[in-house]
Amino acid sequence: MNDAGDTSRRSLILKTAAKLFRQHGYERTSVRQIAEALSMTSGSIFYHFTSKEELLVTVMEEGVRDILSGVQNGLAGESRLPERMLAMVRCHLTALLGPKLDAMTVMLYEWRSLSEPARARVLTSRDAYEELWMAPIDEAAALGLVDADTGLVRHTVLGALNWTGQWYRPDRRVGVELLAQHMFHFLFPRLAQRLGSVVTEGIGRGNGGSRSSLQLLQTGM
Repeated sequence: MNDAGDTSRRSLILKTAAKLFRQHGYERTSVRQIAEALSMTSGSIFYHFTSKEELLVTVMEEGVRDILSGVQNGLAGESRLPERMLAMVRCHLTALLGPKLDAMTVMLYEWRSLSEPARARVLTSRDAYEELWMAPIDEAAALGLVDADTGLVRHTVLGALNWTGQWYRPDRRVGVELLAQHMFHFLFPRLAQRLGSVVTEGIGRGNGGSRSSLQLLQTGM
C-alpha cells in the first residue's frame, strides 16, 4: 500500500474508532468491533496502531490539535479584545460541533480510560490549548471586564462551550454562528457590550422567532 493509501486508511480507522468510542464507550469497544465496522481484520488495525489505547490517544491528540489550529486561525487578523474573544468562542464551537464531533466528544470525556503515561501525553496538548485562552482572559480582567479569578473563568468558559456537544442539534434553527453569539453574550457580557449591535441585535432577533436567547438555550435550540 502506498503512503497516500496508508494515510487514508489510518484516518478512516481513527474516524470509525472515534464513532464507536463515543457510542459505546472506550471500555466497551473492542478492536475487533472497529475492524468489523471497517470490513478489516484486527491485524489490519494493529498494522497502523500498536494497541487500542494508542487509538484512543491518537483520537484525543488529533482532536486537541484540530481545535487548537482552528482557534489560532480564527484569531488571525483580529486585534481588538472583544473580536478576539468572540472569534475564539466561534472557532471552538465550530471545531467541536463540526464533522469531527465524535472525536471531540471522546477527547472531552474518555480521560478516565487513559493510563497515567498516556494521560500525561495528551494533557501536554490540552494544556497548550487552554493556555491560549489565558492571555485574553487576563487582558479582560485587567480592563475590569471580568471579575472572577481568571483561571476559574477559563474553566467555566471551556466547560460551558464543551457541554454544547451534549445537547446542541445541528438540525435545529440556530446555527453555530448564532450559537457562538449567544454563548459569547452569556459568558462575557461586558465584552459583548463593547461589540455593540453586532452581537446584541443577533441575539434579539434569533432566527426570526419570538423566543428569547435564554429560552432557546434551555430547550436545546
